[in-house]
Amino acid sequence: MIRKIIQRVNEWLEDRLRSLVRPLSPDARVIVIVTMLIVFSGLSIYMTVSSIYNLGKGKGEQMQIEQIESLKLQQQQRDSINNLNHYQYERSSE
Repeated sequence: MIRKIIQRVNEWLEDRLRSLVRPLSPDARVIVIVTMLIVFSGLSIYMTVSSIYNLGKGKGEQMQIEQIESLKLQQQQRDSINNLNHYQYERSSE
């Protein structure tokens, strides 16, 4: 369904473009094509450069850096070398 709609729109645009270009001479067609190529290339380069230029603009003002606070760790009174774990294993009587 959507494919048919897209195909109809494509055919309609193609017919409109052909009706606009048909009265032009071959030299005029080349001039129109080259002019459109230059204009669209210029717009593409302008948008790319302006996007790169504005990429980080304004974010530096919004970003605020805070000082990192030291973590408050709990002090344990264990000897790290002599760390004994006392486990009590119970046997289940079957």
